[in-house]
Amino acid sequence: MNLFDAITTRRTIKEFTAQPVPDDLLHQALDAGRWAQNHRMTEPWRFFILGPQSQQAVAAINGDALLEKARADAETLAKMRAEAETKILSKPRIVAVTCSLCGNKEVEQEDYAAVSCAIQNIQLAAWGLGLGMQWSTSGFTTRPATYALLGVDPAQEMIAGLLYFGYPAAVPAAKARKSLAEVTKTLP
Repeated sequence: MNLFDAITTRRTIKEFTAQPVPDDLLHQALDAGRWAQNHRMTEPWRFFILGPQSQQAVAAINGDALLEKARADAETLAKMRAEAETKILSKPRIVAVTCSLCGNKEVEQEDYAAVSCAIQNIQLAAWGLGLGMQWSTSGFTTRPATYALLGVDPAQEMIAGLLYFGYPAAVPAAKARKSLAEVTKTLP
């Protein structure tokens, strides 16, 4: 697949088949992230590949987060929790991505942009390998329990999101985009 095809055909995939994602394909996709541009060569990213036990723990954290916001009867809450946990457990592979923090706002902004570039590289590489991916920045990524699970100090790193990988069960149609003319201004 050429680069422009990957860019224009890539979609966020939210539903995956049950087919396992081989480690070598996952590692190839993650390795593409290391080549993202990053000012000052800080390489501010870290990748945490979740195994079955940690994925189950993330599912429970997701269920807890949902219940704290919800107001419903016990039966509805139990159903909501089960759905929230099933959503996470339905993902064949999950990788948490963090961004280092240094206390300098300018550097941290540059580093977060670099991590975002790394995630885009990963998603495009995964797409080229036949894998789908979704980048999730759900509220449970900010929870202390998620940081504890990963062994991450929130004073040193922030969780940029969870990446869900798998073989696409369905590929959504492309959504309309603004024309280049609508988003471009040429200055003198």
